[in-house]
Amino acid sequence: MNPPEASHPPPVYLVAAHPHWRESRVNRRLLEATRALPHVQVMDLYASYPDYDIDVSAEQARLAAAQLLVWLHPIQWYASPPLHKLWQDEVLSHGWAYGRRGQALRGKDVWLVASTGGAESAYHPQGYNRYFFDAFLPPYEQTAALCGMRFLPPLVLHGAHAVAEDELRAHVDVFVQRLSSYPDWPEIADIECVGCEVPDSDRPQSHGSQP
Repeated sequence: MNPPEASHPPPVYLVAAHPHWRESRVNRRLLEATRALPHVQVMDLYASYPDYDIDVSAEQARLAAAQLLVWLHPIQWYASPPLHKLWQDEVLSHGWAYGRRGQALRGKDVWLVASTGGAESAYHPQGYNRYFFDAFLPPYEQTAALCGMRFLPPLVLHGAHAVAEDELRAHVDVFVQRLSSYPDWPEIADIECVGCEVPDSDRPQSHGSQP
């Protein structure tokens, strides 16, 4: 009797966005760690699209082939870096990623892996950022919901500029372990995929029609 074939992990598409990799302590280490994971396809946005001219059809094809989308980037001005935002604007288009005829990403997962310069204590009502970090997540969560994707619990490292080496190493290990074990995360079964229907009348019928 032949032994059962080993199951292959679902394909992962990791979209990394850091404007200055040489200055990165955390994101660069995370990106380097993915090189040993053959089921993870990595897109370095700033290296691939230095002119901000995104190949939308190629990006959509990579997304369609993956089961898990990973957004890897530092938090800048309480959001993602500008090229990542442009990637969202152009790739997650109406009629493809969301809307009545946009079903391409339904049932997939998205995972935010982010770092902040400020310490965790800065993301507190008494801290200088005035809110807990979760208060800045709704744009990510709603983007996933609009596309019919499950938004998985983010992996966040605060105080990236001053984090101790042993803590950084442990963070990288968790990141690799999570990617390697996906989708066998105990919390996934309890996360609902919230779908939001967008009427066609709320979106332009052509690129030339903007509010």
